[in-house]
Amino acid sequence: MADEIKNKVAESGLITIDLEEFYLDGERVLLDIKPLLFQELILKEKDFREFLKQEDWNKYKDKFVAVTCSNDAIVPTWAFMLLSLALEPFAKKIVFGNLEMLENTLYDEALNKMDLSQYKDSRIVIKGCSGKPVPTNVYVKLCAALRPFAKSMMYGEPCSTVPLYKAKKD
Repeated sequence: MADEIKNKVAESGLITIDLEEFYLDGERVLLDIKPLLFQELILKEKDFREFLKQEDWNKYKDKFVAVTCSNDAIVPTWAFMLLSLALEPFAKKIVFGNLEMLENTLYDEALNKMDLSQYKDSRIVIKGCSGKPVPTNVYVKLCAALRPFAKSMMYGEPCSTVPLYKAKKD
């Protein structure tokens, strides 16, 4: 009888969390108002309101939109508020900031829905090397959220991990 090959990783009781599974499919769009500004520095209310009326907002339908101004310009808060009101009937999500801020917000919302108590006294591997963009901030937040529950946390793949945390024994 030949020796049976055992999958020690499968038998280890490790729970893998793959943040890529929380990635929301959909196009991400950056709406930069810099080109709408007079000399790329000052917002003219009349021109801005005309843009809001004339813009084809359908192009943002079902997209995740980050609204920003990439220039160090004088832009009143109400301008971004007006943009959000114009986008709201079309976009899936609107945030003020860049695309990384948008991605962080989307992951934050997904992580906030997680029942972390299910990981009580668990040995957790937080999977690395994802094919989808996962901001470093999301890994940091996940670790902080899991710490009160986890027995241990590691990063990487179950066959090759970096130890992150081990709960002290009582």
